[in-house]
Amino acid sequence: MEEAAAAEKASSYRYWVREATGDAAPLPVPRKLDTAANGNGNLPPVGSVWNQAGTWEEKNLNSWANSRLKDLMGSLGSLAFPTGKASIDEVSNCSGDAFQVIVRNKKRVGYNYELSLRFSGEWLIKEENKKIKGHLDIPEFSFGEIDDLEVQVRLGDDKGLASDDRTRICKDLKSFLAPIQEKMRMFEEELKGR
Repeated sequence: MEEAAAAEKASSYRYWVREATGDAAPLPVPRKLDTAANGNGNLPPVGSVWNQAGTWEEKNLNSWANSRLKDLMGSLGSLAFPTGKASIDEVSNCSGDAFQVIVRNKKRVGYNYELSLRFSGEWLIKEENKKIKGHLDIPEFSFGEIDDLEVQVRLGDDKGLASDDRTRICKDLKSFLAPIQEKMRMFEEELKGR
């Protein structure tokens, strides 16, 4: 009977754990968790404290974007053409939305805007300098569509202009597209950094 009890004691799990030998695995050593990681080695979530899962969070950036677009487009300055010159006087219309979205713990930004820029210029027409005012309209455009921007020209008072003069002036004014695209690239980079 004593032998049966000794055999049972030797084969029982509890007995085996108590009697660990020197070649057994070392006991785990406690270590302090890094405060920058959230337990599973991932970085802390981007965004608000309440959104620890990083599911969906949207932030409105309209006020910043409106003022920044007006500043950037207002600083376009003037351009000289073979038979005239023109300058951007002001941003007469800046409407749209800009936003930051956090989805699956990744930050994304976007916008959707329409712009109208008031210009004034002077062209040599029939050996006489003629002052012309109007608007450069940039219809709806969104994030990542800078290369697809279009400029539409609305001349304020084009009475007395011949068709070929009107076409030449519109073509000249469309050369504002490259500086506008450059300002929009700056805007997108600043928006990404917010």
